[in-house]
Amino acid sequence: MTPSRFPRLTTLCLALLLAACQQVQTTESGTVGVERKQAMFSLLSNEQVNKMAAQSYAASLRDAESKGKLNRDAKATRRVRAIADKLIPQVAVFRKDAPNWQWEVNVESSPELNAYCAPGGKIMFFTGIIDQLKLSDDEIAAIMGHEMAHALREHGRERMSKVYSQQLLAQGISLLTKGKYDQYVDLGLDGFQLAVNLPNSRQNETEADAMGLELAARAGYNPAAAVTLWQKMAEASQGQPPQFLSTHPSNQTRIRELQALIPRVQPLYDEARKRR
Repeated sequence: MTPSRFPRLTTLCLALLLAACQQVQTTESGTVGVERKQAMFSLLSNEQVNKMAAQSYAASLRDAESKGKLNRDAKATRRVRAIADKLIPQVAVFRKDAPNWQWEVNVESSPELNAYCAPGGKIMFFTGIIDQLKLSDDEIAAIMGHEMAHALREHGRERMSKVYSQQLLAQGISLLTKGKYDQYVDLGLDGFQLAVNLPNSRQNETEADAMGLELAARAGYNPAAAVTLWQKMAEASQGQPPQFLSTHPSNQTRIRELQALIPRVQPLYDEARKRR
Protein backbone atom coordinates (compact mmCIF):
# COMPACT_ATOMS: atom_id res chain seq x y z
CA MET A 1 0.00 0.00 0.00
CA THR A 2 1.43 3.38 -0.97
CA PRO A 3 1.80 6.14 1.65
CA SER A 4 -0.53 8.38 -0.35
CA ARG A 5 -3.32 5.87 0.09
CA PHE A 6 -3.00 5.84 3.89
CA PRO A 7 -4.45 9.37 4.35
CA ARG A 8 -7.35 8.45 2.07
CA LEU A 9 -8.14 5.38 4.18
CA THR A 10 -7.89 7.46 7.33
CA THR A 11 -10.29 9.99 5.83
CA LEU A 12 -12.70 7.18 4.97
CA CYS A 13 -12.55 5.82 8.52
CA LEU A 14 -13.09 9.28 9.95
CA ALA A 15 -16.11 9.78 7.70
CA LEU A 16 -17.61 6.51 8.94
CA LEU A 17 -17.00 7.55 12.54
CA LEU A 18 -18.64 10.91 11.99
CA ALA A 19 -21.67 9.10 10.61
CA ALA A 20 -21.76 6.97 13.76
CA CYS A 21 -21.71 10.04 16.02
CA GLN A 22 -24.37 12.64 16.58
CA GLN A 23 -24.17 16.16 17.96
CA VAL A 24 -26.52 16.58 20.91
CA GLN A 25 -27.38 19.22 23.47
CA THR A 26 -27.88 17.31 26.71
CA THR A 27 -28.92 20.24 28.90
CA GLU A 28 -30.36 23.73 28.84
CA SER A 29 -27.73 26.45 29.15
CA GLY A 30 -28.90 27.86 32.49
CA THR A 31 -27.79 31.23 33.83
CA VAL A 32 -24.13 30.22 33.55
CA GLY A 33 -24.49 29.64 29.81
CA VAL A 34 -23.28 26.08 29.15
CA GLU A 35 -24.17 25.67 25.48
CA ARG A 36 -21.61 23.31 23.93
CA LYS A 37 -22.96 20.51 21.74
CA GLN A 38 -21.50 17.08 22.45
CA ALA A 39 -20.54 14.25 20.12
CA MET A 40 -22.22 11.04 21.21
CA PHE A 41 -21.74 7.58 19.71
CA SER A 42 -25.12 6.74 18.22
CA LEU A 43 -24.95 3.07 19.27
CA LEU A 44 -24.41 4.02 22.93
CA SER A 45 -27.63 5.31 24.48
CA ASN A 46 -27.99 7.25 27.70
CA GLU A 47 -30.17 4.42 29.03
CA GLN A 48 -27.37 1.90 28.44
CA VAL A 49 -24.84 4.09 30.26
CA ASN A 50 -27.22 4.66 33.17
CA LYS A 51 -27.84 0.92 33.48
CA MET A 52 -24.11 0.17 33.55
CA ALA A 53 -23.58 2.93 36.11
CA ALA A 54 -26.39 1.64 38.33
CA GLN A 55 -24.89 -1.85 38.29
CA SER A 56 -21.44 -0.52 39.17
CA TYR A 57 -22.88 1.66 41.93
CA ALA A 58 -24.82 -1.25 43.40
CA ALA A 59 -21.63 -3.32 43.44
CA SER A 60 -19.83 -0.49 45.26
CA LEU A 61 -22.61 -0.36 47.84
CA ARG A 62 -22.42 -4.10 48.43
CA ASP A 63 -18.67 -3.93 48.83
CA ALA A 64 -18.84 -1.03 51.28
CA GLU A 65 -21.62 -2.70 53.24
CA SER A 66 -19.70 -5.98 53.48
CA LYS A 67 -16.81 -4.05 55.02
CA GLY A 68 -19.03 -2.17 57.44
CA LYS A 69 -18.31 1.16 55.75
CA LEU A 70 -21.67 2.05 54.21
CA ASN A 71 -23.51 4.90 55.95
CA ARG A 72 -21.73 4.02 59.19
CA ASP A 73 -21.39 7.71 60.05
CA ALA A 74 -25.07 8.49 60.64
CA LYS A 75 -24.49 12.20 61.20
CA ALA A 76 -22.57 12.63 57.94
CA THR A 77 -25.17 10.58 56.05
CA ARG A 78 -28.05 12.74 57.33
CA ARG A 79 -26.09 15.87 56.50
CA VAL A 80 -25.20 14.88 52.95
CA ARG A 81 -28.72 13.65 52.19
CA ALA A 82 -30.27 16.86 53.53
CA ILE A 83 -28.09 18.89 51.17
CA ALA A 84 -29.02 16.59 48.27
CA ASP A 85 -32.71 17.09 49.06
CA LYS A 86 -32.24 20.81 48.40
CA LEU A 87 -30.11 20.41 45.30
CA ILE A 88 -32.05 17.74 43.41
CA PRO A 89 -35.16 19.90 42.74
CA GLN A 90 -32.90 22.51 41.10
CA VAL A 91 -31.75 20.15 38.32
CA ALA A 92 -34.92 20.91 36.33
CA VAL A 93 -33.36 24.20 35.22
CA PHE A 94 -30.90 22.15 33.15
CA ARG A 95 -32.97 19.02 32.39
CA LYS A 96 -36.72 18.68 32.76
CA ASP A 97 -36.47 14.90 33.11
CA ALA A 98 -33.76 14.92 35.80
CA PRO A 99 -35.94 15.48 38.90
CA ASN A 100 -37.56 12.12 38.11
CA TRP A 101 -34.30 10.19 37.98
CA GLN A 102 -33.80 7.45 40.57
CA TRP A 103 -31.53 9.59 42.74
CA GLU A 104 -29.64 7.85 45.52
CA VAL A 105 -27.25 9.30 48.11
CA ASN A 106 -24.87 7.31 50.27
CA VAL A 107 -21.76 7.92 52.37
CA GLU A 108 -18.79 5.58 52.63
CA SER A 109 -16.38 5.73 55.54
CA SER A 110 -13.07 6.10 53.72
CA PRO A 111 -10.06 8.44 53.92
CA GLU A 112 -10.37 9.28 50.22
CA LEU A 113 -10.77 12.95 49.29
CA ASN A 114 -13.48 12.07 46.83
CA ALA A 115 -17.15 12.15 45.90
CA TYR A 116 -18.99 11.32 42.70
CA CYS A 117 -22.36 11.22 41.02
CA ALA A 118 -22.63 8.31 38.60
CA PRO A 119 -24.77 8.64 35.45
CA GLY A 120 -28.44 8.54 36.34
CA GLY A 121 -28.03 10.26 39.73
CA LYS A 122 -26.20 7.80 41.99
CA ILE A 123 -24.26 9.91 44.51
CA MET A 124 -21.48 8.76 46.81
CA PHE A 125 -19.53 10.86 49.31
CA PHE A 126 -16.48 9.67 51.21
CA THR A 127 -16.07 10.79 54.79
CA GLY A 128 -12.42 11.64 54.10
CA ILE A 129 -13.27 14.67 52.00
CA ILE A 130 -15.74 15.95 54.58
CA ASP A 131 -13.58 15.41 57.63
CA GLN A 132 -10.08 16.17 56.35
CA LEU A 133 -11.10 19.37 54.57
CA LYS A 134 -13.51 20.33 57.36
CA LEU A 135 -16.21 21.15 54.83
CA SER A 136 -19.09 23.48 55.53
CA ASP A 137 -22.55 22.66 54.19
CA ASP A 138 -22.00 25.28 51.46
CA GLU A 139 -18.76 23.55 50.42
CA ILE A 140 -20.40 20.12 50.40
CA ALA A 141 -23.11 21.63 48.17
CA ALA A 142 -20.42 22.95 45.81
CA ILE A 143 -18.93 19.47 45.45
CA MET A 144 -22.30 17.80 45.09
CA GLY A 145 -23.54 20.31 42.53
CA HIS A 146 -20.37 19.79 40.50
CA GLU A 147 -20.75 16.01 40.53
CA MET A 148 -24.45 16.17 39.71
CA ALA A 149 -23.62 18.40 36.74
CA HIS A 150 -21.41 15.65 35.30
CA ALA A 151 -24.43 13.34 35.31
CA LEU A 152 -26.76 15.98 33.87
CA ARG A 153 -24.36 16.68 31.00
CA GLU A 154 -23.82 12.94 30.38
CA HIS A 155 -20.07 13.44 30.53
CA GLY A 156 -19.63 9.72 31.22
CA ARG A 157 -21.39 8.82 27.98
CA GLU A 158 -19.39 11.48 26.14
CA ARG A 159 -16.08 10.03 27.38
CA MET A 160 -17.17 6.51 26.45
CA SER A 161 -18.17 7.74 22.99
CA LYS A 162 -14.67 9.12 22.44
CA VAL A 163 -13.05 5.89 23.53
CA TYR A 164 -15.30 3.81 21.29
CA SER A 165 -14.62 6.12 18.35
CA GLN A 166 -10.85 5.94 18.82
CA GLN A 167 -10.94 2.17 19.09
CA LEU A 168 -13.05 1.83 15.95
CA LEU A 169 -10.77 4.20 14.06
CA ALA A 170 -7.65 2.27 15.09
CA GLN A 171 -9.23 -1.09 14.27
CA GLY A 172 -10.49 0.17 10.91
CA ILE A 173 -7.09 1.48 9.86
CA SER A 174 -5.37 -1.68 11.07
CA LEU A 175 -7.82 -3.84 9.12
CA LEU A 176 -7.54 -1.83 5.93
CA THR A 177 -3.73 -1.63 6.07
CA LYS A 178 -3.23 -5.17 7.42
CA GLY A 179 -1.41 -3.78 10.45
CA LYS A 180 1.28 -2.05 8.39
CA TYR A 181 0.76 1.34 10.00
CA ASP A 182 -0.18 0.27 13.54
CA GLN A 183 2.82 2.03 15.10
CA TYR A 184 1.80 5.31 13.50
CA VAL A 185 -1.78 4.81 14.61
CA ASP A 186 -0.57 4.32 18.20
CA LEU A 187 1.48 7.52 18.02
CA GLY A 188 -1.50 9.34 16.57
CA LEU A 189 -3.77 8.18 19.37
CA ASP A 190 -1.22 9.34 21.95
CA GLY A 191 -1.20 12.76 20.31
CA PHE A 192 -4.98 12.72 20.14
CA GLN A 193 -5.08 12.06 23.89
CA LEU A 194 -3.00 15.16 24.63
CA ALA A 195 -4.50 17.41 21.98
CA VAL A 196 -8.19 16.52 22.27
CA ASN A 197 -9.15 14.19 25.10
CA LEU A 198 -7.37 16.00 27.92
CA PRO A 199 -8.55 19.49 26.94
CA ASN A 200 -12.07 18.16 26.44
CA SER A 201 -11.95 16.52 29.86
CA ARG A 202 -10.90 19.85 31.32
CA GLN A 203 -13.79 21.38 29.43
CA ASN A 204 -16.12 18.87 31.09
CA GLU A 205 -14.74 19.89 34.48
CA THR A 206 -15.25 23.57 33.69
CA GLU A 207 -18.84 22.91 32.64
CA ALA A 208 -19.48 20.95 35.84
CA ASP A 209 -17.98 23.77 37.91
CA ALA A 210 -20.28 26.33 36.28
CA MET A 211 -23.45 24.24 36.48
CA GLY A 212 -22.68 23.08 40.00
CA LEU A 213 -22.23 26.68 41.09
CA GLU A 214 -25.69 27.51 39.75
CA LEU A 215 -27.33 24.44 41.31
CA ALA A 216 -25.89 25.29 44.73
CA ALA A 217 -26.87 28.96 44.47
CA ARG A 218 -30.45 28.09 43.48
CA ALA A 219 -30.63 25.75 46.48
CA GLY A 220 -29.58 28.57 48.82
CA TYR A 221 -25.92 27.66 49.28
CA ASN A 222 -23.33 30.42 49.13
CA PRO A 223 -21.56 30.29 45.74
CA ALA A 224 -18.43 31.80 47.32
CA ALA A 225 -17.96 28.43 49.05
CA ALA A 226 -16.83 26.96 45.71
CA VAL A 227 -13.77 29.20 45.93
CA THR A 228 -12.91 28.29 49.52
CA LEU A 229 -13.44 24.63 48.63
CA TRP A 230 -10.84 24.71 45.87
CA GLN A 231 -8.47 26.71 48.02
CA LYS A 232 -8.64 23.84 50.50
CA MET A 233 -8.21 21.32 47.70
CA ALA A 234 -5.15 23.23 46.45
CA GLU A 235 -3.57 22.95 49.88
CA ALA A 236 -4.38 19.24 50.05
CA SER A 237 -3.09 18.41 46.54
CA GLN A 238 0.37 19.93 46.39
CA GLY A 239 2.38 18.68 43.42
CA GLN A 240 -0.53 18.25 40.97
CA PRO A 241 0.61 17.64 37.36
CA PRO A 242 0.90 20.50 34.84
CA GLN A 243 -2.47 21.52 33.48
CA PHE A 244 -1.67 20.39 29.91
CA LEU A 245 -1.09 16.83 31.21
CA SER A 246 -4.10 16.76 33.50
CA THR A 247 -7.74 15.94 32.91
CA HIS A 248 -8.63 18.66 35.43
CA PRO A 249 -7.98 22.39 35.32
CA SER A 250 -5.28 23.59 37.69
CA ASN A 251 -6.65 24.68 41.04
CA GLN A 252 -5.73 28.31 40.38
CA THR A 253 -7.41 28.28 36.96
CA ARG A 254 -10.49 26.76 38.51
CA ILE A 255 -10.61 29.37 41.28
CA ARG A 256 -10.28 32.26 38.82
CA GLU A 257 -13.07 30.91 36.61
CA LEU A 258 -15.38 30.35 39.57
CA GLN A 259 -14.74 33.86 40.88
CA ALA A 260 -15.66 35.24 37.47
CA LEU A 261 -18.95 33.28 37.47
CA ILE A 262 -20.11 34.16 40.97
CA PRO A 263 -21.68 37.53 39.97
CA ARG A 264 -23.96 35.66 37.53
CA VAL A 265 -25.38 33.33 40.17
CA GLN A 266 -25.29 35.67 43.18
CA PRO A 267 -28.85 36.96 42.49
CA LEU A 268 -30.09 33.35 42.44
CA TYR A 269 -28.52 32.76 45.85
CA ASP A 270 -29.92 36.01 47.24
CA GLU A 271 -33.41 35.10 46.03
CA ALA A 272 -33.16 31.59 47.47
CA ARG A 273 -32.10 32.99 50.82
CA LYS A 274 -35.12 35.32 50.82
CA ARG A 275 -37.45 32.38 50.18
CA ARG A 276 -35.89 30.39 53.01
